[in-house]
Amino acid sequence: MTATEAAATQSAAAVDELTAAARAARVAARRLARCSGADRRKALEAMAASLEDAAPRVLAANAEDVARARAAGTADATLDRLALDERRLAAVARALRGAAALPDPLGRILEGRTLPNGLRLERRTVPLGVLGIIYEARPNVTVDAAGLCVMAGNAVLLRGGSDALASNGALVEAMQRGLDSVGLPRALLYLVRDPSRESVTRLLRLTGLVDAIIPRGGAGLIQHVVEHARVPVIETGAGVCHTYVDASADAAMALEVVDNAKTRRVSICNALDTLLVHAAIAPALLAALGARWADKGVEIRADARALSLLPPGPRVRRAQETDWGTEFLAPVAAVRVVDGLDDALEHIARHGSGHSEAIITRDLPAARRFEDEVDAAAIYVNASTQFTDGGEFGLGAEIGISTQKLHARGPMGLEALTTYTWLVRGDGHTRPG
Repeated sequence: MTATEAAATQSAAAVDELTAAARAARVAARRLARCSGADRRKALEAMAASLEDAAPRVLAANAEDVARARAAGTADATLDRLALDERRLAAVARALRGAAALPDPLGRILEGRTLPNGLRLERRTVPLGVLGIIYEARPNVTVDAAGLCVMAGNAVLLRGGSDALASNGALVEAMQRGLDSVGLPRALLYLVRDPSRESVTRLLRLTGLVDAIIPRGGAGLIQHVVEHARVPVIETGAGVCHTYVDASADAAMALEVVDNAKTRRVSICNALDTLLVHAAIAPALLAALGARWADKGVEIRADARALSLLPPGPRVRRAQETDWGTEFLAPVAAVRVVDGLDDALEHIARHGSGHSEAIITRDLPAARRFEDEVDAAAIYVNASTQFTDGGEFGLGAEIGISTQKLHARGPMGLEALTTYTWLVRGDGHTRPG
């Protein structure tokens, strides 16, 4: 057999395995649909306990992934998202238990009424069915996605990044053992182990087997999914997040909020990317912020006006046009001085991604106008954008942050993983001709 023939055989086998897994997931989802909310809570508790029991295996697998990524020259920010330790793994297990404690999203009656002809209608929440989750090097997403999908009555096909393949394998195997312990099928959770981009494309083409795809990652991954999907996509987008500091802002508050939005954790999608500062407050704020960010190692890419106000240093340089609208996911921030709210709103409309945007102001009309005109899933007044998170919003663990406007928007918790069905009850009703 030639190398080409071998590759073709391997590819066909991968297609067959993924198709078989999707079919098994549909059967498993029907089994899960018969479970009560208490049964699904019990399943998540068992998955969490199994993760805790498997901690040595999971951490050993993760150490292999981290070592391989470091040897490949992976950026520190990505290594941070990839790495697990005992504390992070314990937090992941707690998140599963937290999801189990949330209100059951299924079986809720959204609407009920009786028609003039006597037909009784109910609109009731039901699972989406089988979901495909495509994401990058964050092993915690594997557990969050699995837990939320099962609690919402869905089976899930998980396709994580190649950097976390060993970690994800250990995590999924542990959670499957938890499902075994409560009599639920392992097929509810399936990990796509093929690290190639072709495996993503195959998953996107499982029409009739997968009900929706949720991509979670960088702009390149999102674009690939949107361009190639034949099944519905719940799009999560890049988090190009702005904070605008208005002329009326409290300077001390602005300094703390802006710093937190950038530096609390730089590698997450809700971290500040671009700071817009009103010219009236810029001299004092940028002097203080520049000094603080110099101590924290933040690189500043500033427009000409901001550059003249910032303390000079090796990490302060002139911004390029491409810096506006860039999601940095690193200790880098773009800074621009604007003449007022109009300029800020125009900049955000041009460069924002619809994720999280903030205004710091004591001017109530300015705050209201910002809330009305900014097009984003989360809009903040006098608060850090780093709060855009399912846990912080009281949703429990999140499946991702949707920047689209159909079905789900913002942090996606259990409710976003459901749809509804119309129940129509009659008594021999027939429709007149």
